[in-house]
Amino acid sequence: MSFKEKMEETGKKKESKIVLALDFPFRNIDKREALLAEAQNVLEAVQPYVCAVKINHHLVLPLGTFDGVQKLVTQAHEKGLLAIMDCKANDIGATNQVIAEYYYAAGFDALIANPFIGWEEGMKPIFDTAHKLQRGVILLTYMSHKGASEGYGQTIYDEKTGKATAQYVSFAKKALKWSADGAVVGATYPEKIREVHEILGENVPIYSPGIGAQGGAAETAAKAGACYFIVGRHITLAQNPREAARKLCAAIKQAR
Repeated sequence: MSFKEKMEETGKKKESKIVLALDFPFRNIDKREALLAEAQNVLEAVQPYVCAVKINHHLVLPLGTFDGVQKLVTQAHEKGLLAIMDCKANDIGATNQVIAEYYYAAGFDALIANPFIGWEEGMKPIFDTAHKLQRGVILLTYMSHKGASEGYGQTIYDEKTGKATAQYVSFAKKALKWSADGAVVGATYPEKIREVHEILGENVPIYSPGIGAQGGAAETAAKAGACYFIVGRHITLAQNPREAARKLCAAIKQAR
């Protein structure tokens, strides 16, 4: 079963399309055990209302891939959730392959990568490793922050058509061509979600970050074509993370 299929199945079982971004502000490095406990507690509290957990440098740097982070991945799996590593892989192929092998070895079901590097000796080794291990690859297509237009929104020259096109449109087409398991488009740009969804259809699901703290709305993203909703600080920093996740899950169901 592919990662895409696993996400569909998990989403149905959990009746949720929320991917928990387990992000926390900088903590004193002498309190790493407390940070791990905080992450474990939040994950335990919200697990009935999410279908996956996404981890990035907020926890990998202080806790370690094969120490605290692997414990969180195990916890997620025990709760019936999938685990996504948001490493934004963006290097030469040999390095990307090693990055993928380590994160998959830690138990991650999928990782997020940056298509800027191209296919040959860039993305191909990641996809090859993922296919070999039956894991997933999700591609950045348009990020959620205000400066996204400087890179993902820039106009480029399409050598095949001889026409000018937007960088994110090119990335969406690559996600389709490469059979990616998902494409990231910020919930802060619903018009971009709608445009990318027209390219991808139901072949590649859209994952939308930027909900809550960055001003994006899950309901708007859902109506534009987003399939999964990446939510971090809106849940992790809430006074009651479980209730915040429950309310958001209900709102998304109603919007969909």
